[in-house]
Amino acid sequence: MTVWQLILDVFGDFFAAILWLSALMILLLIFLERADPRTIAMWIAVLLFVPVIGFFIYLCFGQTFYPRRHFALKNVDDQKLALFRAEALEEINREHITPENEEGLRFARAMLEAGGSTYSSNNDLKLYTLGEPFYKDLLSDLSNAKKFINAEYYILRDDEVANKFIDILIEKAKNGVEVRLMVDAVGFKRGPKNRIKELKEAGVRFKLFHKAVTVLLSPRKQNRNHRKLAVIDGTIGYVSGFNIGDEYLGKSELGFWRDTGVRVEGTGAVPINTRFFMDWGYATKKRLDPDSEEGDRYFPIEKDARYGDGVIQLISGGPDTKNNPIELQYLKLINTAKRTLYIHTPYLVPSDEVQKALIISACSGVDVRIIMPDRPDHPFVFWVSILNAGELLERGVRIFHYKRGFVHSKTLVADGEFCSVGSANLDRRSMRLNFETNAMIYSKDIGKQMNDAFAEDLGHCTEYTLEDFRKLNRREHFKISIARLFSPLA
Repeated sequence: MTVWQLILDVFGDFFAAILWLSALMILLLIFLERADPRTIAMWIAVLLFVPVIGFFIYLCFGQTFYPRRHFALKNVDDQKLALFRAEALEEINREHITPENEEGLRFARAMLEAGGSTYSSNNDLKLYTLGEPFYKDLLSDLSNAKKFINAEYYILRDDEVANKFIDILIEKAKNGVEVRLMVDAVGFKRGPKNRIKELKEAGVRFKLFHKAVTVLLSPRKQNRNHRKLAVIDGTIGYVSGFNIGDEYLGKSELGFWRDTGVRVEGTGAVPINTRFFMDWGYATKKRLDPDSEEGDRYFPIEKDARYGDGVIQLISGGPDTKNNPIELQYLKLINTAKRTLYIHTPYLVPSDEVQKALIISACSGVDVRIIMPDRPDHPFVFWVSILNAGELLERGVRIFHYKRGFVHSKTLVADGEFCSVGSANLDRRSMRLNFETNAMIYSKDIGKQMNDAFAEDLGHCTEYTLEDFRKLNRREHFKISIARLFSPLA
């Protein structure tokens, strides 16, 4: 046997092994994959037409199925929310039903059954639509912390606002305040790695979520912690679309930055803190039982204390949930709207169910308006968004392109009363893969503020019409075609 024959035989055996592995992957895709049918069909095509390269591409970028044991620790912790839900249901049942609050109570009860945590009507709520006031209050609350700080973000940059944030955490930790900081490993790629040692030496408990190195060939690499949460002393909480970085102050190539967040002071901080500790326990494998003596100091809310009349419910979702509560929340919001439905989203890549709900709502006469960016921060996702915009425009949904800078806000407001603010984009990644958290707010006051902000934003938009979509040039149509082919990856 010659050397060339030996090489050919080895290569043939290797190629045959890859074909068998690809066939196995196809079977696994069909029977175990947690994606939608379009995603499965796309990966089957890739595995069939480029069996060797496609196999490795799928391992690196495609696989999302995994044994349930991967999230067993989270599921054990999440069961603790059952107690909070039971108490919340009692609170809802105690509410005096009137024509004004009936729809809100029905909504809240549905979200509890769908996996939302608590229903709290004892809060002072403050809405933020710009980065400057948001960071001013957040950094002030952090500086005034007396007992503990829990912070959980997808992105932490290495820039001015991020280093102010870190400086405060270090100072508070040195002064005896318990400080925990968790950042997603992918979101920390451009983070202040040189300050990790300084954080730890000061006593800050720092953790990266799903380290990229350890999950390179694991399906969990797709499951990013996209939440943006902070809790100060157990009575103040933040839920937002804001990460920690200068870009959220408009200091980036994308220019002016439009985002939304909410500050919660009151009993609504309890589920935010619980959410943090469940994620922290999963990431560190050190669980805290909120009902233990150790846990008591982290939940200092007194039942008789009054903070305000703000009504809020925390909705969290992720791959560890059977039916993603975030998607159910968005579907319920869309179906609840009778007159108006105003949406901010940086990525218009809704699931089939959400897309159909938007179409039905518009066809029913609801004024459905969506503000999205006119420029991409992720070009591929932008053209998938344009593709979906064209399909929605055909059914009466109105689309507006934001011209002032970049809109990163993730909000839905139905009838100026039912409001969602948080981390979940209107895309399949937020519905299927990422860990997300939204604040569901039942408030005409907050609803009016959000509608007013939406109206102001419209002054910085141009309406994107069906005629505009049909006038796309050949190059743009080519990008749309590529986007259509690979849209399941968006």
